Amino acid sequence: MKLETQIDKLAQLGLPLNEGITVDELLISWSRDDYEGSPFETILFTYGIEVEKKPWGRFFCDRAWNFDAECICDNGDYAAIVTMFHRISGKQKSLENLSDEVDLDSEKAHLRYTLDGELREFTPRIDNDWVDPDIAAAIMQDMRGDGYDFYGKDNGQATVWFYMTPQNANLLNELAKNVFGLDKNPW
Repeated sequence: MKLETQIDKLAQLGLPLNEGITVDELLISWSRDDYEGSPFETILFTYGIEVEKKPWGRFFCDRAWNFDAECICDNGDYAAIVTMFHRISGKQKSLENLSDEVDLDSEKAHLRYTLDGELREFTPRIDNDWVDPDIAAAIMQDMRGDGYDFYGKDNGQATVWFYMTPQNANLLNELAKNVFGLDKNPW
């Protein structure tokens, strides 16, 4: 399937390329053959990463993020996770007073933020440099809005998360060979 066709289909499902992002920038990361040889496999990964060209810090799609769970090393790491899930949720909720403390040596961590006026506080478990999965799940729960949810594409130790309607997630799941594991009849 042509790369441009995949881009169009993803846009129809609520996953558009960000404004100003070009096909040429997609082709910096992977070849056209990589994208077209395994339709949706490569492009869905790429949508979750930053453009590999200046200016840095631009994402291909604001509804996707490649989240590597082995990312907790210092202060700011849990806050960065909150910021990224807030970004891919479309910033539908008001996020304020975001802060965290992480001390791997003393095995202590704390995360706090105010979401739509409600204070949220967590004490993540320390497991070397791995994120506490219960805290990641709680953050996603907090960021969910009406009619949308987070859907993950496994990427080994990382997961590319997408924020979509269940209907669009099911359609993409069908197009991309059960990418979200939503196959209703696995037998």
